[in-house]
Amino acid sequence: MRINGITDIFFDLDHTLWDFDRNSALTFEKIFSLNKVSLDLEEFLFHYEPINLDYWKLYREDKVDKATLRYRRLSDSFDRLDYKVSDDLIKKLSIDYIAYLGTFNHLFEETLDILDYLYPNYRLHIITNGFSEVQYNKIKNSKIDHYFKTITDSEKVGVKKPHPNIFEFALDLAEASKDSSIMIGDNLEADVLGALNFGLDAICFNIKNENVGAEVKQIRNLLQLKNYL
Repeated sequence: MRINGITDIFFDLDHTLWDFDRNSALTFEKIFSLNKVSLDLEEFLFHYEPINLDYWKLYREDKVDKATLRYRRLSDSFDRLDYKVSDDLIKKLSIDYIAYLGTFNHLFEETLDILDYLYPNYRLHIITNGFSEVQYNKIKNSKIDHYFKTITDSEKVGVKKPHPNIFEFALDLAEASKDSSIMIGDNLEADVLGALNFGLDAICFNIKNENVGAEVKQIRNLLQLKNYL
């Protein structure tokens, strides 16, 4: 079903355009090697990935700060594996992770194709909850920066999705209106419901085929956006 009257499209970055899980795994492989951490990477990621998502939810809700998120997602994962590491090493790994994450820049398979398809007819933007110093490197190093008119990150705004102020800030920065804009992201709470509650239309990039509700517009791969736009 085509959505008429759209001029501006706002994308989430991680897990929507930028393949966070793949790039994160490569980053851990790199920093574990550099710091001589002898762990099975697959086993570590099995524990780390859900822990990381839990801490990001707490971060969105302002229940932990950035430093706590960065430290505890690692320390909790090592504790789960009963792998003994010093505080200094956890802090070093936390710093190295941020330093190297933007050097791996795999996009989802359809990212460039859908951006090429949308770019001639729409103004494209980013709204991200990620850290400023990392997100801009991801966008630049993956060579997609030229597609986007504006980039709004939560640290710049002072609030995180799903807070309405970040969507309002992004619209003002883009000089766009709610009625002519749409949000596309993978996170039901932060991207989709956050946008809808603000009065902005949204499409869920439901790559993990979760139950998001029949009333929510959803796609399973990015090229399915052609059904709407």
